[in-house]
Amino acid sequence: MANNPIVYHVPVMLEECMDALAIKPDGVYVDVTFGGGGHSREILKRLGDKGRLIAFDQDPDAVKNTLDDPRFTLVHHNFRFLKNNLRLMGIRQVDGVLADLGVSSHQFDSPERGFSIRYDAGLDMRMDQVSDLDAKKVLHTYVEAELHRIFGMYGEIQNARSLAKTIVTARISEPIETVNALKEVIKRLVPKGKEHKYHAQVFQALRIEVNRELEALQEFLEQTVAVLKPGGRLVVMSYHSLEDRLVKNFMQKGKFRGEVEKDFFGNEIKPFKVISRKAVTANADELAINNRARSAKLRIAERGA
Repeated sequence: MANNPIVYHVPVMLEECMDALAIKPDGVYVDVTFGGGGHSREILKRLGDKGRLIAFDQDPDAVKNTLDDPRFTLVHHNFRFLKNNLRLMGIRQVDGVLADLGVSSHQFDSPERGFSIRYDAGLDMRMDQVSDLDAKKVLHTYVEAELHRIFGMYGEIQNARSLAKTIVTARISEPIETVNALKEVIKRLVPKGKEHKYHAQVFQALRIEVNRELEALQEFLEQTVAVLKPGGRLVVMSYHSLEDRLVKNFMQKGKFRGEVEKDFFGNEIKPFKVISRKAVTANADELAINNRARSAKLRIAERGA
């Protein structure tokens, strides 16, 4: 393992994820959200000498957690580039793909990253630290209608229109560059007693926009159809309803909206068979020790023939 690993978080529903992958000792698996390597370590324990694990993570901090194992490869890239990276490695199809979506505890606990509402810091929120779009730029360059759209759609905020107008008005006289400055600008719009939830929704909306999270998720899911072998498992854990809805629809229908496609004879055309009809959630024991598991929903599907 690397000399100075960074503790990201306790992996959520670790055993449930491993069971869902139905790991074959000589199989090839992909962990597209490597982070602190918790899920990857557990997959490697279940693989034999001929097994292989490829992990993806765009966060430069994740590289410090790389695993010293000849069966392991870490790709420093967003999972939206899954298929191309596997092709470059000469891998056409794999036995299982695992995705643990959302922001890691490490990212929330790094004040300079600007993900958390707990610390005053510059408004950044970039996962990869390379993109030129950060939260500050969104707040200062997006027109009112665009801000209204992202706060309403990605934050599911009731007064998204007023929020957008307030920000656009405030930025004329003074730039909104820090977490506390943003809180101060919007404080009169925050419902009493629900400050934490409201701020979390605002930050979620900005983070999703900055990192193009939903577009990346859709591109990734579409690529799993070609990447997984028949019988291969797709295992995805999400933490908010926007992601979960996309995952659920794709697993059930092979598309994100609309009805399932049918062939000339009326047979449904869909790439996956859903293994978990309802989302798997954490048990009481895990909820007692791992706060991050509260909102987690695990969905499992198997690639059809």
